[in-house]
Amino acid sequence: MKQPLVQPAPEEGDKELTELVAFYEETLGFCPNSVKTMFHRPRIAYAFIEMNKAVMENKGRVTSSLKRLIGYISSRAAGCKYCQAHTIRAAERYGAEREQLEHIWDYRSHPAFSDAERAALELALRCSTVPNSMDDQTAEELRAHWNEGEIVEIMGVISLFGYLNRWNDSMGTEIETGAVESGEQWLKKDLWETGKHGYGDEFKV
Repeated sequence: MKQPLVQPAPEEGDKELTELVAFYEETLGFCPNSVKTMFHRPRIAYAFIEMNKAVMENKGRVTSSLKRLIGYISSRAAGCKYCQAHTIRAAERYGAEREQLEHIWDYRSHPAFSDAERAALELALRCSTVPNSMDDQTAEELRAHWNEGEIVEIMGVISLFGYLNRWNDSMGTEIETGAVESGEQWLKKDLWETGKHGYGDEFKV
């Protein structure tokens, strides 16, 4: 794409929206351009941010860092480079182990991942492929490690990123400098690049 389908809208002047956006200062260190694009229709932005906060709320064993790693696997399966960089950045900010960040795509065999984490990440992969490849074996493995409430949390993350992957790949959302830095730091060995989300200086944020 030569430029994003829709340019980010300024959030200044909307006090409620500005307060909601503070959530992203914690998770990413900046408000993502994907959310700024939603500002063109503020109710979509409000609803999305509240959904994001509800899905990512830490209820216990499905940790904040694991939720972001689930988001990464889901985004990698969907091919959204924008969300891959965002999720790996957020996983780092929420305390994911260095070995997990460096070997996220090797989750099936790398010792940095527990069996419970492997089951959650495998679900993310299978639910994010097209067509969906969820099966009974994956379900049984998941139930062996996680209760129903935790499975709902995990599926919430996968589904949230299904929305974001479609939004950002279709919009060609401009990727932010901080996200590029995280992508290059942790994902370069997996041949990550900005792809359609990198533009000339006239579109830089």
